[in-house]
Amino acid sequence: MTDDPAGAVGYPAGRARLAGKVAVVTGGGSRAEGYGTGRAAAVLFARNGARVLVVDRDRAAAEQTVALIEDDGGIAEAHVADITVADSCQEMAEHAVRTWGRLDILDNNVGVEGAGTILEADWQQWDEVMTVNVKTIALASAAALPYLSRDGGAIVNISSISAFRPRGLTPYSTAKGAVIALTRAMAVDHAGSRVRVNCIAPGPIYTPMVYAAGMSPEVRERRRRASPLGIEGTAWDVAHAAVFLCSDEARYITGVVLPVDGGVSLRSPER
Repeated sequence: MTDDPAGAVGYPAGRARLAGKVAVVTGGGSRAEGYGTGRAAAVLFARNGARVLVVDRDRAAAEQTVALIEDDGGIAEAHVADITVADSCQEMAEHAVRTWGRLDILDNNVGVEGAGTILEADWQQWDEVMTVNVKTIALASAAALPYLSRDGGAIVNISSISAFRPRGLTPYSTAKGAVIALTRAMAVDHAGSRVRVNCIAPGPIYTPMVYAAGMSPEVRERRRRASPLGIEGTAWDVAHAAVFLCSDEARYITGVVLPVDGGVSLRSPER
């Protein structure tokens, strides 16, 4: 499989930080060859000892992720679901519990972009962006919570630095802002059940979501230079953050928004 060069180097098998845990990863396939944030998270969860239910609406994409995990010596199973539908989310959670007897982690990775101002936005697209980016998190989390709350657990939601640094994608920025608000509300609502809910806000990450439609070398280089660190972010960077937030090392962390952006959000955009 084609992989991002930065993601292929320096990531040995984990230290079983998630040993004995069961993880559900939505959006665990990939839109094109390579590693999106869902696929990378699923692979790293498995490397760190978790059994992983790889959820995607595209069975072939989910099975490709499972094959990568199994080739790496991990345990995973593919599951097809439309997580815009409550019943489908319920079946997803129940499938994980039926298969492995428990559920400890939910990693919400599904998302779509939406461009334009509110004067330019297509309202049908607006509804789709809100449904895919926000409602799916609520539905998947509602289905998983009764199982997560048995022994405590962790939910990780994927937002974006676009939530606090808009860049001409108003529907997307609005939805990702809602993900942050939802994360914080859920963190308070379910802390009594020892369920931790955190959020990752990626910056310019080189994934199939951004390069599948074509990206010139010039645009890719400009994205790299946007980081004060001067390096390109990949799905692996987001996945490593997810592993930490779902591990016992983060047992005292909930309701946080963790930028994974190389420092992009720390400085003003280029004019």
